[in-house]
Amino acid sequence: MRMRNLVKLFYFIILFPHLLWAGITPVDTVFTSKPVYGRQARVIIQILESSHYRKLKFNDSLSSAVLDSYIATLDNQRSYFLKSDIDAFNKYRFQLDDLTRIENVDPAFGIYEVFKKRFAERMDYVLTYLINQEFDFSKDEYYEVDRENAPWAETEKELNQIWTLAIKNQALSLKVAGKSTVEIQETLRSRYERFVKSIKQTNSEDVFGYYMNAITEAYDPHTNYFSPRRADLFKQSMSQSLEGIGARLQTENDYTKVVEILPGGPAEKTKLVNVNDRIIGVAQGDEGEMVDVIGWRIDDVVKLIKGPKGTKVRLTILPAETGVTGPSVVVTLIRDKIKLEDLTAKKKVIDYVQNGRRLKLGVITLPSFYFDWEAYQKGDPNYNSTTKDIKRLIAELQKEGIDGLAIDLRNNGGGSLEEAINLTGLFIKTGPVVQVKDFTNRTEIKSDDDPAIVYTGPLIVLINRFSASASEIFAGAIQDYHRGVVVGESSFGKGTVQSIIELDRYVNYPKEEVGSLKLTFQKFYRVTGHSTQFKGVTPDIKFPTALTAEQFGERSSKSALPWDEIRSTMYQKTPLINDAVLKNLIRSHQERLKTDPSLIDLVAQTEETRKNLAQNRISLNEEVRRKEMEESEKRRNSRKPGDVKIDREGQNDNSLLKLEDQYLREGLLVLTDLIVSKIG
Repeated sequence: MRMRNLVKLFYFIILFPHLLWAGITPVDTVFTSKPVYGRQARVIIQILESSHYRKLKFNDSLSSAVLDSYIATLDNQRSYFLKSDIDAFNKYRFQLDDLTRIENVDPAFGIYEVFKKRFAERMDYVLTYLINQEFDFSKDEYYEVDRENAPWAETEKELNQIWTLAIKNQALSLKVAGKSTVEIQETLRSRYERFVKSIKQTNSEDVFGYYMNAITEAYDPHTNYFSPRRADLFKQSMSQSLEGIGARLQTENDYTKVVEILPGGPAEKTKLVNVNDRIIGVAQGDEGEMVDVIGWRIDDVVKLIKGPKGTKVRLTILPAETGVTGPSVVVTLIRDKIKLEDLTAKKKVIDYVQNGRRLKLGVITLPSFYFDWEAYQKGDPNYNSTTKDIKRLIAELQKEGIDGLAIDLRNNGGGSLEEAINLTGLFIKTGPVVQVKDFTNRTEIKSDDDPAIVYTGPLIVLINRFSASASEIFAGAIQDYHRGVVVGESSFGKGTVQSIIELDRYVNYPKEEVGSLKLTFQKFYRVTGHSTQFKGVTPDIKFPTALTAEQFGERSSKSALPWDEIRSTMYQKTPLINDAVLKNLIRSHQERLKTDPSLIDLVAQTEETRKNLAQNRISLNEEVRRKEMEESEKRRNSRKPGDVKIDREGQNDNSLLKLEDQYLREGLLVLTDLIVSKIG
């Protein structure tokens, strides 16, 4: 998104791994603070208190939250620190605010020194006692996957038991995958030796970064501190192209998890890799050795996956659908370079026969709300713009004689606010589209002032859990104006705007680099006065989903800004969508949920995936584990996407029924119902 005040603004969702180890300092080096760290910390809290949307004071209450967050950053699974360590850290619980104001960040380094000691103890136990242990897999024991809320261990013996079960789980996973005892031991030793090596690469800048993000993210999850090195990485991520498989990754409990599939990339095109899949191995080409990457730092995994365009990479993944107890699968992808300017809107026409009438359904897929500002300023008539491109695509679709239009915003994480407003204007006459409130409580109404309407026919907007920001503004406006029907999953719920502030404007230390601050300073509201923040956009017709908002939405963060509302603005609803129309569409959708074999199977898949995502206890009994894997494999193999036929009068073999994308398929069936309701 581009704005004119403060500094250059970015409108996005960014998910960082909970740790990114960097540097070259050995683990036995004692890290100490530098004066420049204290100065940056003081300046950052001054900016947060004066210019963050919340305008919270960094007080004792926030100090307590920061302490918990910093401890969780270092030990989010509660498998290193002892309860006595946590009790000792409590002396800082209500002091961090006061210490930061006097440029003292020593607690961050003191706590980290304890972490280093506990980490060394755990790795010594793993490498000395556990790696070569022959486990009894006939016992009915369980491994707890997520210990985020578990009690802290009080003794070293308790920690030993936690790690014994963890290593036993990893050994069993390797055994059921066909590894011999020797191979299991070699794999585990290599895995943890690399883990130790990665921790040794941590430096004082990293420690300061962990601590500062514990402070900034106490205000909201999108306010972040970037160290000089991370700032460079961030700028690279915003550059012209992305190369590899087209997926964004993060670390979660020793696994590399897929958090986003980029439109236009190999992962998206092949459908072989999906959000929430876990990558556990990477190999090069057809013959390269499959390298175990469990426990690896995220940037090392990315280095293995990335490579020259046109080369092959093989991935061993644990599919989200079957979870960590299900069988692993190996997929092969051809690396490609994804140019961001190529991630533009695309169209297609889907044919369908409804009661003997042949319908043409237009689909426009929009991966982001883009605008090529540089090309526009240079006077290039072919500059990329969401609104310009979609206006052209609609004209082409109308020439092909479409009867209805679907705008697909799934996985669209946002982009230009102005493009969201202008795109809305293609479907309404004139009127407000969004309200923007800043940290000074000033509210600005942003409107479409162009009376021209490009498309007046039946319209649906398809969203999912990863539709965010500008996507939510457009979908919300279409819904509020009753211009179209919003279908799919509830959206992400990111209704805030961030600004990048370079700290060297305020901190001047000779020969010392300083970082930058990404600051939340504005919030979006719909024309109704309801915020898109936290709750997102609720579709008119909800499709089956495996992803809960508490796990995969803005509300999954404890510090997310809350939903609220302001005064609505004056706007004129269209007569196109009313309660009676929606009631009929919902009734038809619910009937298909009961009778359509494709939807029935989709419901079963989402329920199974939801169950696997929520699973927190894994059996360490080999017989049980193998039975679970076999059952998962049977269920997966029994599904044949796109092979489902629906017995309905007047229906011929056409492209709608052949769609393997069941969400798009059902969205278009809703669109056909809407078309029929208009033409009778």
